[in-house]
Amino acid sequence: MSWTKEEMAKEVIGLFKQGSSVNLGIGLPTLIAEQIPASLDIMIHSENGVLGVKGRPKKNEVSPTLINAGKETISINKSASFFDSSMSFGMIRGGHIDYCVLGGMEVDARKSLANWMIPGKKVTGMGGAMDLVNGSKCVIIMMTHFNKDGETKLVEECSLPLTGLEVVDIVVTDHGIFKPNGKKFEIIKLADGVLKEDLKAEIYS
Repeated sequence: MSWTKEEMAKEVIGLFKQGSSVNLGIGLPTLIAEQIPASLDIMIHSENGVLGVKGRPKKNEVSPTLINAGKETISINKSASFFDSSMSFGMIRGGHIDYCVLGGMEVDARKSLANWMIPGKKVTGMGGAMDLVNGSKCVIIMMTHFNKDGETKLVEECSLPLTGLEVVDIVVTDHGIFKPNGKKFEIIKLADGVLKEDLKAEIYS
């Protein structure tokens, strides 16, 4: 038993405060844009220069000039604004993004994140992740709990190259919500039917 991708997105949305600015990374986090209720008044930022992303466009709304940082087509709110890369990263580095939600390959109990490369495999670059994990007020990682080999992605210490050291505030997986505290992961919430024993590691409190 575990949460679906859509249920994970709803759990992340439940962490947002009214009127916040949010940057969504590529992969799973992009699902969040489609599910945010209008009443929450969230401004979605994309580091390629858009503030006001609404989600995926309908077929009759697709524009090749409207894309996110992952080069996916997007739709925008009526109040959306556009700007160059220097302005966009000025927002990030200046501490003006309330939440960033990124995917992950590993998160460790010391709050560090590895999400950009596996040694020996194709590397496409870190993108804006290094800036986001250091400039955002709250860093949320949204990822599956286990990798394709069945190994936990929540670890005592990351073995993959780091994106950021001691930067992660909260982790949402298909098995629950977890908070790294420097030594272990505090279990904030488990998905229905998931037991602590199902997490297959001794790093939880």
